[in-house]
Amino acid sequence: MSTDPTSGATPGADDDPFADLQIPDDLSGLDAPDEPTVAVVVTQVAVAGALAAACSLAQVDVDAVPSPVGAIAVLRDPAAGATATAAISQLLRQAPVVLLERRAEQVSATQWVAGAQTKELPPGLVLSGAPEVLEDLLLGDLDPATVEGTVTSVGLSRWKAMRMIAGNRPRG
Repeated sequence: MSTDPTSGATPGADDDPFADLQIPDDLSGLDAPDEPTVAVVVTQVAVAGALAAACSLAQVDVDAVPSPVGAIAVLRDPAAGATATAAISQLLRQAPVVLLERRAEQVSATQWVAGAQTKELPPGLVLSGAPEVLEDLLLGDLDPATVEGTVTSVGLSRWKAMRMIAGNRPRG
């Protein structure tokens, strides 16, 4: 004779080893990340040092990389892309700039003028005639610090930034 009080009893809900298991009903975890992993601002500023100085005055941490189409600001904090681009384009006034952001395998491009986003651009079109250095920076294949002529805005004093900008102004 068995002394087990549960012998012969039918298994109930308390015996289910998966009772606490929850399966999510959406696939939101499979989406691309919301935060960009790389953000670069393409400008018409001819000299990387002048762009780094302007970014320093705007309190935007970048590595300004020279390119044939103008200096490129590689943002140290890619998540601050919109805020940083607004500040940079505000300083550059009427000169348009383009913010390129990479999220996972997706690239987005937006044009900014005088501190405001003016339109979305097709990233493929923006990159079609772009210099190789821009594509390499955007893909994360190139560290901006390794590009000859790169100037960082980090640690620039206000005084030095003003002198850098004044030194790059055309005389005439």
